[in-house]
Amino acid sequence: MKYIDTHAHLNLPEFTADTEAVIKRCGEEAVTVINIGTKAATSKKAVDLAIAYENCYAMVGLHPVQAALADSDTFETESEENTNATGGGIFVKANYRDLAAQSAKVIGIGECGFDYYHSPLTSYAKQEAAFIAQIELANELNLPLMIHTRGPKPGLASPTGRSVYDDVYEVLKTYAKVPFNVHFWAGTYVEAKRFFSLGGTISFTGVVTFAKAYEEIIRAAPLDLIHAETDCPYVAPVPYRGQRAEPWMVKEVYRTIAQIRNQDEEVVRAQLVANALSLYKTLQL
Repeated sequence: MKYIDTHAHLNLPEFTADTEAVIKRCGEEAVTVINIGTKAATSKKAVDLAIAYENCYAMVGLHPVQAALADSDTFETESEENTNATGGGIFVKANYRDLAAQSAKVIGIGECGFDYYHSPLTSYAKQEAAFIAQIELANELNLPLMIHTRGPKPGLASPTGRSVYDDVYEVLKTYAKVPFNVHFWAGTYVEAKRFFSLGGTISFTGVVTFAKAYEEIIRAAPLDLIHAETDCPYVAPVPYRGQRAEPWMVKEVYRTIAQIRNQDEEVVRAQLVANALSLYKTLQL
């Protein structure tokens, strides 16, 4: 394997019909896939895929949007039909601890954090409670965190009056004892440096292949503190825009990062892979 998609969702319903075929294509394209849990059912699916396929790894966690939706998160109430946008609630630490114990290929906790875009701002307390609980589990298991950040819709204020990056930073600074990655980075370099100071990294999606706004931070960020991801099935990179994103497309993110930085593509590829191996200690190629 020569590439790592550090944030994918082959555990979502968009891939139910052809999961095996997509994973096979990833193998043919020399891509290792880290599938990220968003709730109990998708976390279990991520673990199942990691156990079944050599080039798949998993993280288990409760997405902040899911944390905002309901008051429970149990395996018994989940079904294959509602694994994407329904369910969620309280982070039941014992459930996720048990999932993490199923395989050494569970390499992190999350995705967790704050989402002010898809959730009512009144859900801040639920999101914060779930976020802190996942940090505590990550500390206990000595596993890195996968962090989600999304600010409010244009024209709306956040529940705290601060940016989502400020809010996530303060929680991590207070509670986290393990390293972390802030995925789907959309902030400034000044904001990124605050996370770097805590031992964190940031990652970029296929958006960088068509949005010029990311070029400045990609040039400025230390190469050893960034990652490439797809966040599939979302935001397919050029030349696949408009299609369902798949993990093997992460190669375009690697290429674009190299082009923007005006660095040799192989040098960038090797360093980004090394970054992932450094953060996720049990990940192997």
